[in-house]
Amino acid sequence: MTSLRAVPTRLETEWLLLRPWRETDATALRGLWAERDSRARRRITPDGHPTVAELEEQIREGLRGTERTGLALLVIERRAQPGFVGYCGLIVGQASEDEPELAYELLRGAHGRGFATEAARAVVAAADAAGWRRLWATIRAWNAPSRRVAEKVGFHASGRVDADPERGDSLWFVRDAGGGEAR
Repeated sequence: MTSLRAVPTRLETEWLLLRPWRETDATALRGLWAERDSRARRRITPDGHPTVAELEEQIREGLRGTERTGLALLVIERRAQPGFVGYCGLIVGQASEDEPELAYELLRGAHGRGFATEAARAVVAAADAAGWRRLWATIRAWNAPSRRVAEKVGFHASGRVDADPERGDSLWFVRDAGGGEAR
């Protein structure tokens, strides 16, 4: 791990709770995968992967990674109505431990309510407080709502594009610490 402090593994906002994963979240995560793949008009895989058991292992690996790096991908729940609505946090992803990537995704029923922005705002503030100087976000070019979320929490297009004719190009967004928020 870098010399930075770890990002908290529990964050609370006015409307949301961001908490560590539990193995029992694997079923809800599989539902999110299924929604994502139905939007992309493809199946999880022909043989049904990832399975709930495989996602439970991914959750265990993610928790070990948090211990090692101080980066955390957290489950998003509504405070007034607990239950998985998505995730948000910092990962190595396509970036690095020293300049991690902000990641977020919500179940379809939670779209359009400001949850992604509120969760991302909390994670970015925690990253600033922990001392991370630069954050990245990679977002598919076709995903205008995710681009708007990133811009609202201070990210801007870096100019880097990773071409992917099958899934859609990935646009790289960047935010320097204290980069402020767009309104």
